[in-house]
Amino acid sequence: MEFSCVTSSSSKPHVLAVDDNLVDRKLVEMLLKKSSCKVTTAENGLRALEYLGLVDEQENSLDSNESKVSMVITDYCMPGMTGYELLKKIKESSTTKGVPVVVMSSENIPTRINKCLEEGAQMFMLKPLKPSDVQKLTCNLAN
Repeated sequence: MEFSCVTSSSSKPHVLAVDDNLVDRKLVEMLLKKSSCKVTTAENGLRALEYLGLVDEQENSLDSNESKVSMVITDYCMPGMTGYELLKKIKESSTTKGVPVVVMSSENIPTRINKCLEEGAQMFMLKPLKPSDVQKLTCNLAN
């Protein structure tokens, strides 16, 4: 089996996968689950913020939100809120700023990649994701 890097803790890493494209979202979910991750999906940035408890109306952010997810993986191009905007909101919040965010895109645009990395993205990956890409992600979660 090629996935040799597994987290040492007994609990599975929990990844929030955000993508407006159903096929891409299901692919990411399947690859992450094969790598022993618990996966929650969201179809857009607003749904992701709601799940993370970062929507303005939800001022009751509890301590449990701090460890709600181990990582967020988001598409860059989404209607309403881009992956870059989602990344900024996650990094601006005291409860989620330590959560690694991976941005993915089907377009290889160096300025976009650099902008995301400068804003605090852990990694930028090109779509479609491959099992080897997910192996890199799960190894990062383990360390």
